[in-house]
Amino acid sequence: MTLSPVKLRFLVASLLSVSFLGALDHTVVSTSLATIAGELGALQLMSWVVVGYTLASTVLLPVLGKLGDVLGARRVFLASLVMFLAASLVCGFATSMEWLIGARVLQGMSSAGLQLMSQTIIARVTTQRERPRYMAIIGAAFPIAILVGPVLGGAITDYWGWQWVFWINIPVGAAALAFALAAVPRLEPGPAPRHFDVAGAGVFTASLVALVLAASWLAEPDAGVATATAVAISVLGFIAFFLIERRAPEPIIPLHLFANRTIAASTALSAIIGVGLFSITAYLPTYFQMAYQTTATVSGLVPIATVFGMLISNLLTGWVASRTGRYRIFPILGTVLGAAGLLVMAVLPAGLPLWVPMIVMGFVGMGTGAFMSLIIAVVQGAAPATQTGTMTATINLVRQVGSTVATAVIGGAIGSGVAVLLPAGLDAGRLTPQLVHAAAPAVQSAVAGIYSSVFTPIFISLAAAYALGIPAAVLLPSGRLSDEPVSAPRTPSETLSA
Repeated sequence: MTLSPVKLRFLVASLLSVSFLGALDHTVVSTSLATIAGELGALQLMSWVVVGYTLASTVLLPVLGKLGDVLGARRVFLASLVMFLAASLVCGFATSMEWLIGARVLQGMSSAGLQLMSQTIIARVTTQRERPRYMAIIGAAFPIAILVGPVLGGAITDYWGWQWVFWINIPVGAAALAFALAAVPRLEPGPAPRHFDVAGAGVFTASLVALVLAASWLAEPDAGVATATAVAISVLGFIAFFLIERRAPEPIIPLHLFANRTIAASTALSAIIGVGLFSITAYLPTYFQMAYQTTATVSGLVPIATVFGMLISNLLTGWVASRTGRYRIFPILGTVLGAAGLLVMAVLPAGLPLWVPMIVMGFVGMGTGAFMSLIIAVVQGAAPATQTGTMTATINLVRQVGSTVATAVIGGAIGSGVAVLLPAGLDAGRLTPQLVHAAAPAVQSAVAGIYSSVFTPIFISLAAAYALGIPAAVLLPSGRLSDEPVSAPRTPSETLSA
C-alpha cells in the first residue's frame, strides 16, 4: 500500500507517539517500585512488577505477530492500545501487589502489540528503501524512554503519587488513540490460516515462560530446585516445539525461512544486541559506584552516554541507508565497534576520570544503534508479505530473550564473584555503595579492585558476543534496498486466479 508523503509522515508521528507511550511505561515504573512495594506492603513481590510485564511482553510476540498477519496489523494495533489504556487504569487502582502484578501482565501483553504492530505497519506502507529511515524513527522511542523514564517516574511519584505513573497514560493514550484512528490505514490482512498452530503456540509460550522464569530465579540462592525444574521444562518444551513446527501446515514460527541467509544472519545480530548490550546496562551504575567511587546520580551518566550514542547512530544509519540503499556496512562496523568498545572496558583501570568510560560506552552504543532498527527493516524485506508480522515478532523475540537470559547470568556472576572475593568482615548481602564510601580507604580500594576483577571477564564475554556478530554481519547479502512498493498479501481467491 502506498501513502502520500503527508499521510506517511502523519502515520509515522502517530506510531512514534504510541510506541513511545509503550516503551516509557516499562522504564517509568523503575523509580517508583520501592514506594509502591512499601505502600502495598509486599516488598518480596516487588520484582514481579517488572518480571510480569517483561514476561508477558516477550512470550506473546509470536502469537501477536501471527495475529497481525491474519487479522490485519491495524486491528491488533488498535486493540492493543485500548487494552493498554484499560490496564493502566486498573494498575492505578491496585490495592494489593497481586492486583498490580496481574494488571502489569495485561500492560505487558498490550505493549508488545503496540511495538510489534508499529513496525509491521511501517513495513506494509513503505518500500525497502524508505523503511530504514522510518523504522529508525519508530525505534528511537526505546532509547528516549530509557533516558527520560526514570526521571519522569521519580518526579510523578514524588509530587502526584505512584498511581499517576499509570494514570498519566490515560489522557496521553486517549489522544494517541484518536490520532491512530485517523492516521493508521486499513491494511488488507493475509489469507486466513486453514489451521492455526494452537499446539505450537501453546508449547512455545510454556517453554519460553519456563526459560524466562529460570533466568529470573538464577541469581536467587534458595531457588536452585525451581530453576533446574524450569530449565528442564524449557529444554523439553523447545524440543517438542521444534518437532511440532516441522509438521505443522502453517507454523507460528516458520522455521524454513531461516534457510534464508538474510533472515538467519539478522536474527543472530538481533540476539547479540540483547546479549551484548541490553544485558549490561542495568549493572553499569553499580559498577561505577563501587569501582570508581561515584555517587548514584553520577554513575547514571555512563548508561546515559551509551543510550545517547545508540539514539544518534540509530537515526543516522537509518537515514543514510534509506538515502543510499546500502545497508550491509552498518552491521559490520557496528559489531566491530561494539566488540572493540567492550574489550577496552575490560582493560580500563579503575579510578580513571569518568568521562573515559562514558566515551567508550558511548561508542558501544553507537555501534549497537548502527544496526538496531536496520536489521528489522532488512528482515521485513526478506520475509514473504504474508509473514511480515511473524518475522518482525521473531526478530524482536530473540533480542528480548537474549537480554533476559544474559541479564540473569550476569547478575548471578556479579553476586557470586563479589561474595567469594570480599574480605572477612564484609557481608555481600549488605554491601551498599554508601557503606563502602564511608569505609576506610583500604576497604574502598579493596572493593574497587574486587568489582574491577569481577566485571573484567564479563566485559570480555560481551565483547566476544559482539565479535561473533561480525561474521553474521559479513554473511548479509550485499546489494541495494529496493524502491519497489510492497505488494499486499494475497487472499486465497487471488492466489488461485494468479
